[in-house]
Amino acid sequence: MKFAHRKKRQPPAIIIISLIDILIVLLIFMMVSSSIRQQPSIKLALPMSTQPRQGGSSEAVLVVSVAKSEPHFYLEAKAVTTAKLMEELNSRAAKNPELKLFIRADTDAPFGEVIKVLDAAKKANIKVVNALTKQVGEK
Repeated sequence: MKFAHRKKRQPPAIIIISLIDILIVLLIFMMVSSSIRQQPSIKLALPMSTQPRQGGSSEAVLVVSVAKSEPHFYLEAKAVTTAKLMEELNSRAAKNPELKLFIRADTDAPFGEVIKVLDAAKKANIKVVNALTKQVGEK
């Protein structure tokens, strides 16, 4: 029995130019999408301070921003009402008794709104409340 010899197949030609185009498009997409940073949704003019900054820690920290216009309160980057702020502070302080609260208040924000945040923190039994400022010479 004699077997027929098969012809040697040519490997398929890979069109390298198409692959290069696809790789360049993917590279551009990755560069654009990875360079976007998450920034707070509100712009605040923080008050100046000459006091040195304390070192950061990895403990539980909650940031409340107080803007000069409505809505005044932002919990991290989300706008909240006074009632929702109190509710969130109570629930987070109940989960973590060592929670620290940082207040970012605009220089033109109504002082009464800052006092509301302090009252809500006191009612939630948050023991450490700090104000965030910018250093002299910092933009």
